[in-house]
Amino acid sequence: MAAPAAAGSDEGPRSPLLDDLMPWSVRPLRTGRPWVTAPDAASLRARWNRLVRAPDAEREQLFGPTRVRTPWTPVAALPGQPGGTGRFAREPGPCPEPVRILHGPFDEQWLLPDHRLIDVARPELWRVADGHQVFAVEHGRVPQDTGPALSVTALLPDGHSPAGRPGRIRPLYRRPGGAEPNLTPGLLALLRARHGDTVTAESVLAWIIAAGRRSPAGCVVPLPADPARWSAGVELGRELLRLQLRGARGGERPRLPGGRRPYVRAAVPPVPSELSYDAEEQVLSLGSGRISPVPAGAWEFRVGGVRMLELWFERRAAVSGAGGLEAVRPRAWPQEWTSELLELIALLALLAELRPRQDELADGPEIGVHELRAEGVLPVPATARRPASVLDHQEEGPDGQFALL
Repeated sequence: MAAPAAAGSDEGPRSPLLDDLMPWSVRPLRTGRPWVTAPDAASLRARWNRLVRAPDAEREQLFGPTRVRTPWTPVAALPGQPGGTGRFAREPGPCPEPVRILHGPFDEQWLLPDHRLIDVARPELWRVADGHQVFAVEHGRVPQDTGPALSVTALLPDGHSPAGRPGRIRPLYRRPGGAEPNLTPGLLALLRARHGDTVTAESVLAWIIAAGRRSPAGCVVPLPADPARWSAGVELGRELLRLQLRGARGGERPRLPGGRRPYVRAAVPPVPSELSYDAEEQVLSLGSGRISPVPAGAWEFRVGGVRMLELWFERRAAVSGAGGLEAVRPRAWPQEWTSELLELIALLALLAELRPRQDELADGPEIGVHELRAEGVLPVPATARRPASVLDHQEEGPDGQFALL
């Protein structure tokens, strides 16, 4: 199989980087304190209650002050969230309702959406996170990594990478309501001229998901000159998108067909001590718990060289010596986690099965960087790399004062 031309190669059509095609990107969130995220929402509410009821001296210690956030730091409201803006030490207010996020690739968790608790929340992402938005998340590059270059989600992603350098978060739309695609100006017109009027922002994202490849310079996206190859890639990308959205936008949640569907053969114990896999029997063991059949593709699915199933389990297994608010966690393994694990197994298995079709998209004539420059699509205008102005209302500033916009 021929690999796509490197982004910096002088031979043949140079493939553009994802950074050329979806130019507005945001760095990952930085919570500053791990206790504000958890695999279950109940733990977050319990952590909040323990924090606000603690004596002042203990409260500051439990809070976990950083250079960016302390209980006395004034902050503006988090866009779209009802959290307070009064200084936390003085008026913490009621516990904000936890929101579902994507914690790294493929791990759906919960976050306390209170700007006073998060070091760097990336408000520009919260402003465009709505029922129309889809986020593409680049994964940090690790040498010899064979995993996917990026993933997609309808949830707000924190952008964390399991290994290596964190990637970037790229919203599909620059404005709420699915308005103004985050595509470099002129790209849609060029692709429509080559592949027909059915080309949309969503089909461009589908192609990117299917064809994006890692490179030392970043995620490379070969653009096909052949309409048949484009159509095949978009069809495949739509299936990858449907799977990774996990039922969002009215779709179905990932599910393996009957006969291959994993089931719980032995109940997961209250505190599973370790995770292991028997490739011959296709059995995943959580302590004395047993799940099968589990395809090898799901077990071996890695991002940044890290097995996703192992990482998912480690984040939920009891942590020896955990202190502070992180120690507030379920005393026994919740049934919901088992259900989530079954779905994750199905998702990873289905993605692994589609990988060979993704590799086939690497061959064929391309619309290279030279042609994109000749058509005026590149270089990317500086304005396209900055967030759009989406403020049509006042956002509450620190201590209840409205921000001057």
